[in-house]
Amino acid sequence: MTVKLLALSGVALATFVTPSFAQTAPKPVPVADLVKQVDIPYSEFRLPNGLRVIVNTDRKAPVVAVSVWYNVGSKFEPKGKTGFAHLFEHLMFNGSENAPKDYFTYTKAMGATDLNGTTYFDRTNYFETVPVAALDRALFLESDRMGYLLGAITPAVVDEQRGVVQNEKRQGDNQPYGLVQYKQTEALFPATHPYGHTTIGAMADLDSASVEDVKNWFRGHYGPNNAVLVLSGDVDVATAKTLVTKYFGAIPKGPESVVPTADVPTLAAPKSEVMKDRVANTRIYRMWAVPGINNPDAVALDVAAGVLGGLSSSRLDNALVRKEKLAVRVSANNESFAQVGMFVVSADARPGVDPALVAKRLDEIIADVIANGPTADEVARVATRDAAGRIAGLESTGGFGGKAVALAEGALYENDPGFYKKQLAELAAQTPARVKAASAKWLTRPVYALTVIPGARDAYVEATPPVKVAAAPEPEFKGTRGALPPVGTLSSLVFPKVEHAKLKNGIELIYAYRNAVPITQASISFDAGVAADVPGKLGTQGLTLDMLDEGTTTRDSIAIAEAKERLGASITSGSAPDRTIVGMFTPSANLAASTELLADIVRHPKFDPAEVARLKNQQLSRISAELTSPQGLALRVFPKLVYGAAYPYAKALGSGDAKAVAALTRDDLVAFQQAWIRPDKAKIFVVSDRPLAEIKAAFDARFGDWTPTGPAGVKDFSVKTAPSAPKIVLIDRPDSPQSFIIAGAPTALVGTDDLLPLETANDTLGGDFLSRVNMDLREARHWSYGVNGSFRRAQYATPYLLGTGVQADKTGESIAALRTDFADFVTTKGITSDEFDRTITDAISSLPGNFETSGAVLGALQSNDLYRRPDDYYATLPQKYRGFTAGQLDAAARKALDPKRFVWIVVGDAAKVRGQLDSIGLPVEVIPAASVADVR
Repeated sequence: MTVKLLALSGVALATFVTPSFAQTAPKPVPVADLVKQVDIPYSEFRLPNGLRVIVNTDRKAPVVAVSVWYNVGSKFEPKGKTGFAHLFEHLMFNGSENAPKDYFTYTKAMGATDLNGTTYFDRTNYFETVPVAALDRALFLESDRMGYLLGAITPAVVDEQRGVVQNEKRQGDNQPYGLVQYKQTEALFPATHPYGHTTIGAMADLDSASVEDVKNWFRGHYGPNNAVLVLSGDVDVATAKTLVTKYFGAIPKGPESVVPTADVPTLAAPKSEVMKDRVANTRIYRMWAVPGINNPDAVALDVAAGVLGGLSSSRLDNALVRKEKLAVRVSANNESFAQVGMFVVSADARPGVDPALVAKRLDEIIADVIANGPTADEVARVATRDAAGRIAGLESTGGFGGKAVALAEGALYENDPGFYKKQLAELAAQTPARVKAASAKWLTRPVYALTVIPGARDAYVEATPPVKVAAAPEPEFKGTRGALPPVGTLSSLVFPKVEHAKLKNGIELIYAYRNAVPITQASISFDAGVAADVPGKLGTQGLTLDMLDEGTTTRDSIAIAEAKERLGASITSGSAPDRTIVGMFTPSANLAASTELLADIVRHPKFDPAEVARLKNQQLSRISAELTSPQGLALRVFPKLVYGAAYPYAKALGSGDAKAVAALTRDDLVAFQQAWIRPDKAKIFVVSDRPLAEIKAAFDARFGDWTPTGPAGVKDFSVKTAPSAPKIVLIDRPDSPQSFIIAGAPTALVGTDDLLPLETANDTLGGDFLSRVNMDLREARHWSYGVNGSFRRAQYATPYLLGTGVQADKTGESIAALRTDFADFVTTKGITSDEFDRTITDAISSLPGNFETSGAVLGALQSNDLYRRPDDYYATLPQKYRGFTAGQLDAAARKALDPKRFVWIVVGDAAKVRGQLDSIGLPVEVIPAASVADVR
């Protein structure tokens, strides 16, 4: 969180207390009123072949979300064919008979955003948001992979995607607690149960699958009568019907997916297991199989989970974390699928605390909720939080949680696109009695208790390189459906008008109006950031921010958490290299009350010594957790290597230096807050459906009389960067099934430079799915699940950073391949005409989709301010992109990037990896993972 400190240590707090707004703040809007604001008008029709089409017209932007949901997921897989649904998700991105290139080649050429595909137990979905001018082409592509895929499935393609899936599995397995999902599924469900295996499946099943096996799976499940197509955005029903009939109408029906019977299993007796993993904290789980969304008790169980461990003020947070200080993290979640669900409660024991005591108290608190139920206020707070989250999600037409998702889920699982309304009505109607009854019914059954303790990881079935299938001749694509439809005339980005105002004390307010949903999002941006953290006391800023919502002069931490929940608001904090942010999200109906709470948190933090001690323990626990994560380990080492130890950005040490954090005092936090979290370092950015006058009045009432205390902090960038000489740093993390690689190189760039040519050039090198490095390591070699590289823009320095996970036995070869890719790009193999054309087309045509949401606009306002760009910067981009040439982009990349200056960080099992690195031609330095904590 973020702060403005009111008192120095030893000075009476009463001297600094300002009048509280708590008595005058408006009351929160009732959850029933919030629920009424959630509405997605739709129409639907069916084609003769059974395809169900749902259309939602939303004219806020010239884009359409296209979402295809197939009634096939891992629960449909028979024994010996596990992982097939997920494998097919990958295969359907590899080209179809009339569009034989990688699917992203076509979507990039029409500016698609929010583009992906996912698989889970109940379904497989594919989605993209496209400019309305590209809707014809998007529907052609989706219909081609629905009806004309088989000719594109070759042994080489199947083998390639098997390798990619195996690296996806390794990437998940490589994380701390990454193997819990297997234990959970196996324990809660019999092996023969439809939900009895994970979606990623058994690698042995995928290895043994023939091409004909794979094709038969497609024939059995991917027909139009097994799918729901949702169009949400700038489209009407008549247009949709014409286009969908044109592109999907000729696809014949297929077999119907028969939804398997999936009862909710009950364990015969309680089951307890202990597993070891290289984790920082002992984690205690309690798990039950419960009903899915098709059961009336599902929503009540959602509320029970929120009361137990989902709210900031949950029973477990208040008891185990805040009061008794037995745990450093708790959670509870009811994950509902179509037919069953999994109710999971967990707690991370505080180091030095007996896990048995934590487990005992965890069980007692669960038992109390079951026996006595929640309070009416707890139920209302969960309902308000969930309703507010749903409102926010529906600002998007597509993506992972927009309108298309809500309509498709209801249609596929409950034969009702409007099912989301029934769920919200159920949420608003929940009572303590209903939640108590559902909890007693389902959570008194035998429990699966899993404890994960620190130690050498237990042996498990690891993904192995796939069995190679002999390459067959590539098919000759006939193009029987004709050429791809052309993309029509694209609409220009209409970026919201940006307005400026000042509060009474001079704080600048930057505002943009967006009315797609009734929400307000705001950021108070302080000129601080990572560069402002205290030398020798790294982690001071993080602890200061964490303390903001842990008590003010008028509210304790529980009262703050409850107030946020009653408002459906969130108040968060964090830091980037140059700025420290306190953010607010709220339903606009609760704007006045939410800004009052925000002001109390920012202006009047108490920094109670007991709370400081508790939060310090939690921060130390986070640091320990970072030291068990491959990404956390790499990112602790990276900054000093690429900037030099004395440079301000090298302070980015995760959650801080453990020894320094342990020694921090309340005075340290007060000093930081007074130096940096203050009105003369603040700017306020707001995107809202409420007019500027109302926004200004709300913030003026709460922040307009704010004055600073003491001298302001000063950042010193006079020191020069001092990057390391090129080398490989190998962080030895035993039992790693994958190596995590970061490569970093300094540049001469600063954030206020015009980086547009470079960022555009990097789209080809490392910034996109189709980039050189991703297509090489993922698609050509299938050694990785994904590779990404980007310029890490900051105000005073902008290095290049690349990251990827690769299978352990290909670590050395992967680094060699990446070095070649970079060297070729800046020497002999610059951007091709095809790469240039698709990058420029995508950059221009994706702009409307990129700024569909208030959050995206809010981020743009802050970036323009930080990098000293005009308010209309994004509206001018199309003209700038059209003025580029491939030669200009190549020249920019060659000037900025020197592949010979890269420093490579590898987090992996040295016993497997060390010998592979000697042939790279760089010095190799080995650091045990346990020693990374001492890197300062």
